[in-house]
Formats: sequence, C-alpha cells, structure tokens
Amino acid sequence: MGGNNGSQETPTRRDVLKYGGVATGSGLLAGCAGVFGSDSQSTPANNTTEKSTETATESTNYSVTMEPIGEVEFDSTPDQWIAYDGSYADMGVALGQADGMTGIGGADRYYTHLYNEIPGVEIDTEPIESYPEVRTKEEFYELDNDVHLYDPQMLINWFDWDESDIEEITTNVAPFVGNLIFRRSDDWHDYRYYTLYEAFEKVAQVFQEQERYAAFKELHDEFIADIQSQLPTADERPNVFLTYGVTQEPDEFTPYRLNDQGTSKKQWRDLGVSDALGGTDIENQSTTGNMDLDYEGLLDLDPDVILFRNFAEMSVEEFRNTILAYMEDHPVGSQLTAVKNGRVYRGGYLHQGPIHNLFLTEQAAKQIYPDVFGDVTDDTELFDRQRVADIVNGDFYSNN
Repeated sequence: MGGNNGSQETPTRRDVLKYGGVATGSGLLAGCAGVFGSDSQSTPANNTTEKSTETATESTNYSVTMEPIGEVEFDSTPDQWIAYDGSYADMGVALGQADGMTGIGGADRYYTHLYNEIPGVEIDTEPIESYPEVRTKEEFYELDNDVHLYDPQMLINWFDWDESDIEEITTNVAPFVGNLIFRRSDDWHDYRYYTLYEAFEKVAQVFQEQERYAAFKELHDEFIADIQSQLPTADERPNVFLTYGVTQEPDEFTPYRLNDQGTSKKQWRDLGVSDALGGTDIENQSTTGNMDLDYEGLLDLDPDVILFRNFAEMSVEEFRNTILAYMEDHPVGSQLTAVKNGRVYRGGYLHQGPIHNLFLTEQAAKQIYPDVFGDVTDDTELFDRQRVADIVNGDFYSNN
C-alpha cells in the first residue's frame, strides 16, 4: 500500500483554500501541515501554498484534537466526508450531515434501515452502494473528501498502509479525524480511547455542530436515566452470554466478554446485565483466540439469556424461526435455560453511533427486562423518535 500511484501527481482539489492538518499527539504526520488553493495542481504534491489575504480574512479557523492524530486545524467546515464504520457515519447523520457522505469504509456493518423508523430522516444510500469499502489511496483521491473520519492506525494495522500513506493523503486530500472505539482489545491501540459521546463530541466539533450534539446528549442522558430508574435490583437481573453468529444452524459459540468498555457493548453496560462468563477464564475471542464453545461447554455456563451478533437485519420472527428453532431441536441445545425460556435474541451491532444506540438500548431493554419494558415484538417506543428527527433536521433550534 505504500507505493506511489498515478493520482498523486495531480491531486484533485476544490478551488478553495481549506485545511491545515497539524498532528501533535502521537508524532504521526508531524510537520506535514498543508493548505491547498486553486493552483494546487501546479504545486508539488508535498509542498504547501500560502493562504491569500482575502481567504484568510473570510475563513474562520478552528481546530479539533483527537488521538491518535492530535490537533487538526480547519479553515472551513467540511462539506464532503467519509467514515470508516457505521458508528462515525451515524454521528454524521445525527449532526445533519448526511448529504455530504460520499461512501464508507465498511458498508456491511452500517445499518441504514433504522433511519426509516424516524419520521422525516432519510439518507441517500447510492454513495454507500457505489463506494462500500473505501480503503485504498486511489479511492481517497477519487472521492476528494474534506475530512476522513477514520482512525489512521486502523488503516496501518488492518490494511497495510504505512505512515507515509497517511501523510500523503492528509497533505494532498484532507485530514483524518477518528479513533477506533467499538472495542478495546487491539494490542496496537495504545493511545487514548473515547466513549461514544466523547467521540461524538469530537465529530460535532469537526462539523461545528455543537448545539446539535448538546441536544442529542440531553436526549440520551434523559433516556438512559429513565431506563435505569426502572431496572430491577442487581440480584434480579439475568446473566447474559454474548456470541457471534456465523450460521443459522449454530453448533459452536464464539465467546465475547461484556466487560470490554468498547462502544459496541454500551447498551449492555447501561442496562447493568451480568456477564455469564464472569468468574471464568474465558476471554474475548478477538483478544485471546480462545476456541469456540460447543453445546456442552455452553451448557456448563447455562446462561439466562443468549445474544447473537451478526443477525441484525433479521426480524424477531425470522430469528426465532431459524436460530432459536434450531437450538430448540438440538438434543443438547434444548436443555439450555435460555432456549427453554425462549430467551435467545439478536445481539445488536458492532458499530453504533448515537441514533443506533438509542434503538439498540430500547431493543436490549425489552430483551433483558420484558416484564418492565414490554416484549421485543411489541410497538412500545421507549424514546422519542420525533425528538430525534427534530435534532437531525435542525427543527430543535426553533424550540430552544
């Protein structure tokens, strides 16, 4: 991934002066600040050009600081943008920036169907369908975005980039702002992590949408406080086993611990569930490479609730008629307490932003505490969809 490509010689830039990226936190990209104007194609790729007096006067400079890049300076708010995963894409949508999204790094884990449940909130999926896995330098040049909501260390460790590739795209196209937050089990991630709303706040600063962020945080905090005020006492809460589903006829179970502070498990922490793996020496599959459990191993744990990741777009009925039905017919699986009680559910997404988190918390509350919040199949809404729509569409301003 580290070689040159033809696009580098004449990087596409809009005819405006835009960014000066400054990396201070990790040493990555140190000294590669750059600002490009309409004459950038006649300027060597790694050189910077001076701002015109007129542009400097009209622009409003601001900076955003987020590990691992550090401080990134902006001369104007980004128009076109791209995110690696569904969590950062969802943040952009929540901040009213859906029209500027040009693609995504991993479309298979960005669940746009949830937006259909919010009145008046729509996104154009064509860019995502056209650019579903943006991971090469050529695609970064082609899309010519104003900011990349990617953790650059993820590109280096997962997709064979090196620091010179990151520096090249930062200098010739636009800066990176992002931090891999959905899990905390990667050895290479030795810098600060962020909670979902800490990362969301950084993205709000990028787009200069702090008021929308504050409105979302208020909604979220009120929603979680209301949910938590209704939870049963700790000794009345079920223990939960989280696994990753590969087939609709499961015979092996990949273990995942709920104590990982990554954002993908936020709803389970907020709901105070007990981890069925607690007190065992079984760790995250992604951390240790543990062998999967078979039915006998799962029966030794005998969790109250079993959650399967990777069936997010299945309806409740489809899930029960396939995965649960198979386990009910299995000679050992049928002995599991969770199976006997029909408490085997879809386990939510790996990548959740602020909107997705509201839906997943509502779903999880019904799965874990149906006596309190209603069954997962009913139409009871635990958070205000219209209020979400008002924030996304900017209508909340008139209500302030």
